[in-house]
Amino acid sequence: MFNPTDLEALRDRVQQAIEAQITDAGRLLGEIGDEIAPLTGAVSGLLRGGKGLRAGFLYWGYRAAGGEDSDELVRLAASMEFFQGAALLHDDVMDRSDTRRGMPAAHRAVASLHRQRGWAGDADRFGEGTAILAGDLCLTWCDEMYATCGLPEGDLARGRSQFDGMRTQLMGGQFLDLLEAARGWSGLDLEARIASARKVIRFKSAKYTIEQPVLIGALVGGAEQAALAPLSAYGLALGEAFQLRDDVLGVFGDPEATGKPAGDDLREGKLTLLVAHVLDAADEHDRATVETLLGRDDLDAAGVEQIRGIMTATGAVDRVESLITTLAGDAHGAVGKARAAGCFDDEALDVLDELVAVSTARHA
Repeated sequence: MFNPTDLEALRDRVQQAIEAQITDAGRLLGEIGDEIAPLTGAVSGLLRGGKGLRAGFLYWGYRAAGGEDSDELVRLAASMEFFQGAALLHDDVMDRSDTRRGMPAAHRAVASLHRQRGWAGDADRFGEGTAILAGDLCLTWCDEMYATCGLPEGDLARGRSQFDGMRTQLMGGQFLDLLEAARGWSGLDLEARIASARKVIRFKSAKYTIEQPVLIGALVGGAEQAALAPLSAYGLALGEAFQLRDDVLGVFGDPEATGKPAGDDLREGKLTLLVAHVLDAADEHDRATVETLLGRDDLDAAGVEQIRGIMTATGAVDRVESLITTLAGDAHGAVGKARAAGCFDDEALDVLDELVAVSTARHA
């Protein structure tokens, strides 16, 4: 059976592959000179100390298809972390986030460097531009690692369509998130708000976090396209549950564990399932309070606590927790269907089953 030390061992191997890629590819940038350091530093700083979940899902998708462990497989899996890095770098700029993983977000750190050095121009724009370029660099290195991981070209070709589709759909999901924030929820009933929030979750997070890495791994590992339905169902259900847990932590999480200030999602005004439920269940006074405070840059700890209290009292948190439990059950059920199909490795399926709890745990 899977245990946490196995995840730690894989994470260490993935981290080594990440650092090797940055070092090797960095030699090309090194021809430009030492002044390129803020750009490469934005990537290496972000990719140090992540959970490595997306790499893990690709790895175990490959193993589920019957593929063997290898350093080449780990390098392929590590490509997912560069893709994640691109998403985070760009997302933090779009959300104007101050922190990431307990440290200043890349664009904030580079802006601070600009000010310290007394450079000309707008420090914030310089930081944002650098972070966008760092994200683009991550996308380039993600593709490079996929193509040069060392696995047979024919195997990689089987997963290429899914890999390319993942990268295309995430950009659409990111835009959908921007669009929904711009259009708002005025005039929508609860059902429509839930549908909107869940659609953003699916295309901005769930698919590229779990479903697509698992499917890429399985296809490269030799699984037939017709056999992938239970793995797809597993990834979509668990991916949504994972993001819902992240949304709850974004409001109620401990900053020491999440690496982000308490209530950061509330300051950003994110239209999450929690928000949909609290606006529906609150009385007129509490609804007005939430609507007034949500999205305020100057939202203080007292305001965060006020919204938290309303979310808890109205049952909004319980409703989201219930859906997380349901989705986790769906993911377990999908593993059972994959097992019953008889075409996947049982030990790898055991790991995927255990990863349901790891991905939905009530902490960062």
